[in-house]
Amino acid sequence: MPLDDFLAGKLHLIEGIQPDQLADAETRARRLEFNRDPAAWQPPAVAVEDLEIPGPHGSIPVRLYGRRDATSALVWLHGGGFRAGDLDMPEAHVVSTELAARADALVASVGYRLAQGEVRYPVPLDDAHAAWRWFTTEMRPGGRVALGGASAGAALALSTAIRERDAAGRLADLLLLAYPFAHFPNPALDDDLAAELAALPSVIRSTARDVEFMVRNYVGRISGIPADALPGAAPLHGLPPVHLIACEYDDLRASADLLARQLADAGVAVDTHLAIGMLHGHLNRTPALSETDRSLGFFATALRT
Repeated sequence: MPLDDFLAGKLHLIEGIQPDQLADAETRARRLEFNRDPAAWQPPAVAVEDLEIPGPHGSIPVRLYGRRDATSALVWLHGGGFRAGDLDMPEAHVVSTELAARADALVASVGYRLAQGEVRYPVPLDDAHAAWRWFTTEMRPGGRVALGGASAGAALALSTAIRERDAAGRLADLLLLAYPFAHFPNPALDDDLAAELAALPSVIRSTARDVEFMVRNYVGRISGIPADALPGAAPLHGLPPVHLIACEYDDLRASADLLARQLADAGVAVDTHLAIGMLHGHLNRTPALSETDRSLGFFATALRT
């Protein structure tokens, strides 16, 4: 399938933009216009509450969405290469709002510490793990609870599940993983997809150099990577069912595809959804983009059932 028509029609806005140019006002305006969706998001009516919870490195911001007595529950972790993102980004706020409404879920969106300054692995993971334990102890001591995230947040969610499995702790009932960044080095793409991605503007790619930078920034090195930092290297047996979204036009699709095969090989039930025509991070858009709407529906159905 080709790149989504709406996105393809906007590629001219970001042609030639380099990552080090994003501070330029004109470049920022072009990028913002590229990120604009077909229509404004109309958020469903969902209760929202901001909290601070204790963690091993200090307090952790958590934003709750939905009813305390909702029929399902989810701890959600946004992406951003471990070094960016916040609770207000669409991948956190829009996703949490939509899933709370569509699945009658109590969603806890976690503002884990980012790999900036002196912060490195395992601090973001420690925060994610602390949020999981807080939620399943204080907010949802019984009942069904899912754990999920997008991109780097998907890696943190999977690593948290692995920690709980190894500690004989409270396993999630299901994992929701959107375009996970789970391996280093990133697995090779097939030749046809690699050729199509090579034609895209570099600013929306995750090149080998980009991936190496993210890993070095997060872990502090690119050798001897701990298995729970990029959990595609970890034993995956004994995990709950996984619902996994991959983006069709994404350098990290190879990581998502390999992870799905690894999970199945380890005996874990895996249900996959390919976001047709989408770039990495399409949950940072809104349901006004039809494939984002379908991906949210895929996760909402998993939560409801």
